Amino acid sequence: QVQLVESGGGLVQPGGSLRLSCAASGGIFSISTMGWYRQAPGKQRELVAAINSGGRTNYADSVKGRFTISRDNAKNTVFLQMNSLKPEDTAVYYCNADLVLSGGRWLDGWGQGTQVTVSS
Repeated sequence: QVQLVESGGGLVQPGGSLRLSCAASGGIFSISTMGWYRQAPGKQRELVAAINSGGRTNYADSVKGRFTISRDNAKNTVFLQMNSLKPEDTAVYYCNADLVLSGGRWLDGWGQGTQVTVSS
């Protein structure tokens, strides 16, 4: 059973920092791109940041210079370091991974989501 388990969300004041983690497990052969999406109330889910297996990254314009995505390929884990947080960063953050399973099947995997709230 494939699982993507997120951690690290919470409540933080404007200007503060949080670090999200997402570990993938369960019958995985390889992972190509891993990323973070977010969805605020009443808005569509949007890409925040992504990183491919070679370490190439891309970011939403709204988070460039403030957020950093990284990954540990040996542990099938992706991280999102979020600095200088703003109230508009408040959302549920979802981990995503393009997975190839041990049987050769491809899977678009999603975590359960973790709440990030930026408020004073």
